[in-house]
Amino acid sequence: MRWLRRGLRFLGWRPDSTTHQEKLISALGTTLALILLYWVTHLVMAAEGALWVTGSMGASAVLVFAMPHGTLSQPWSVIGGHVLSAAFGVACIQWLPAGFWLAALAVGGSVIIMMYARCLHPPGSATAMIVVLGGPQIAEAGYNFVLYPILLDVLVIVLFAVLFNSLFTSRRYPLPLTRHPVGRAPGIAPEDFEHALKQMNAYMDIDFNDLLRLVELANTNAQSKGVSAGDLVAGGYYSNGLPGRNWSVREVLQVVSRPGRAGRVRYRIIKGAGEGGNGICRVSEFVRWARYQVAPDEQGRQWHRVTDDSKASVEP
Repeated sequence: MRWLRRGLRFLGWRPDSTTHQEKLISALGTTLALILLYWVTHLVMAAEGALWVTGSMGASAVLVFAMPHGTLSQPWSVIGGHVLSAAFGVACIQWLPAGFWLAALAVGGSVIIMMYARCLHPPGSATAMIVVLGGPQIAEAGYNFVLYPILLDVLVIVLFAVLFNSLFTSRRYPLPLTRHPVGRAPGIAPEDFEHALKQMNAYMDIDFNDLLRLVELANTNAQSKGVSAGDLVAGGYYSNGLPGRNWSVREVLQVVSRPGRAGRVRYRIIKGAGEGGNGICRVSEFVRWARYQVAPDEQGRQWHRVTDDSKASVEP
C-alpha cells in the first residue's frame, strides 16, 4: 500500500507522536472550556446570537487546549485575533453596502489586520464572518458586540487555559510562564535561524525559542554514543542514521562469535537503501555502519531510537 501512504503524506497526513494521555487531556480541556463558555455567552445574549458566537470560540478552544505551545494559540493571538476581527466586521456592516461579497471582504481584511498586528488566529476570521452574517441582533449591538460577548468569551478561554494547562507539567500556557534554558546549537546561531525563516517567507506556527530548543536537542542526540559490539542482539534493528535515500535499517539475524577470530554478523535490510537484501560482515564493520538501535512504531511505519530508558521499560 505504498501508493496509499504517499497519497496521505501528499495530503498532509503525518505520524502523531503525542501519547493517549495527551489526547485525552486536550479533549477534556476543550470540553470543559466550551461548557463554561456556553454558559457565560448565554448570560449576555439570546440563544440564537450565542449559538453563532460559540462556533468560532469552539475552534479557538481546540487550538488552545490541543496545541497550547503553538504561536496561533497564545493569548495575544486569541484575544487580538477575535477582537480586531470582530471590530473590522462591525465596521464593514456599518460603513459598506450589503452584498454577497461583504462576508468575504470581512474575512480577507481580518487576515491582513491580524498579520500586521502579529496576532494571526484563524478562528478570528470566522468571528468577522459571524458579525456580517449573524443577523439583526448582532448588527444592532454594533461595537458593543466586540466587548460583549467577544472580549468576554476570549478572556474566559484564555484564563481557563492558563488554569487548566498549569495542572500538567508537560504543558506551558502561555509560553513565557516556563522556559527551558536554550543553549547554542553547535554550528548554528539564533541569527541563522531568524535569517532562514525570513528566507522561507512563510508563517511558522512554532515559538522561536522552542525551535532553537528542538534543534539543540536534536544535535545532542546526534552526538550521543553509537552502537557497540555488546549492543548487537539477534532480532534487533539498527539504523545508519543517514539522511534521505542513504538511510537504511538492518535486522540482525545472527551474531557469530569465534574465539581468536573476528566475529560475524548476518543481517537483512528491511527498510531504506537496499531494502530486501541480505549480507554478512565483521562485527567491527557492522558497528561502524550502525549509528543507533531502532524500533518500529505500532503500525510499523515509523522508526524511533531505542534509548536506555525505553529498554528498561520493556525488560521484565
